[in-house]
Amino acid sequence: MQGVPGQFDHPTDIAQFRHPPHRAGVELYRAHIVQHAFELHCHDGFGLGAIESGVERFRYRGAEHLAPPDSLVTMHADELHTGSAVTAAGWRYRMLYIEPALAARITGEPGWWFDQAVRADPAGTREITALLDALWQADEPLAFDSLLAVLLDRFRRHARVPRAVPVRAPSRFAPVIDYLHSHLAERLSLDELAAVAGLSPFHFLRQFRTQHHATPQQMLMALRLARAKRLLDAGEPPARVAADTGLSDQAHLTRAFLRRYGVTPARYQRQVAAPLRP
Repeated sequence: MQGVPGQFDHPTDIAQFRHPPHRAGVELYRAHIVQHAFELHCHDGFGLGAIESGVERFRYRGAEHLAPPDSLVTMHADELHTGSAVTAAGWRYRMLYIEPALAARITGEPGWWFDQAVRADPAGTREITALLDALWQADEPLAFDSLLAVLLDRFRRHARVPRAVPVRAPSRFAPVIDYLHSHLAERLSLDELAAVAGLSPFHFLRQFRTQHHATPQQMLMALRLARAKRLLDAGEPPARVAADTGLSDQAHLTRAFLRRYGVTPARYQRQVAAPLRP
């Protein structure tokens, strides 16, 4: 397996991305992580995956989770989370990231909702691992799409449909998230965001952290890096991406991207531009 980022702390830390050229809204990922600790970040799609070996610890939706071998991971789009190894040999895993709208179009069921981030399912995990491996190797659109439909069907048994409505804090923070999206390249202040929410800075910070399990700065950086990932996928030069997302320079982008996604921006662009292959 190739693609070890030079900046990783451990020589066996590996992370690889692939995008099927014919199917926008899908990202494949496989990794073996020993020492690298992923900072708070998010993805545009559902995170559906399998732990092959080792144990991962991650923070998601305000709780700490452990994902042991032969377990499935199911996370929602745009949810902040971390990731690090518990076992000395790290953990090996595969993920599918798929935009909810595409999942709904393929399955005919909008509003999937997963009430557990980790599920023990040895037999199901082995089957899903094999499907994810086959997806990685599939180079014919028909073969890829057929495997994708089967994979979603396997995860369907763990989804709630229609989506249960979760308990949420007041909706006043939706405008704040929209404001962050619209001002990613700017230097923002706590007073400015508190004014958008209609709260004092003190109460805004406390309530925002309660709802999103992150500070406004952590949320801003996660949104910046998610936007950077989309721009890199579109072929934008890293230096321009850094400027467009409010990062000080390309070196800042490289450090921040590596901490959240496990690869450098340049390596990510090479990986997603390469044809699917084993």
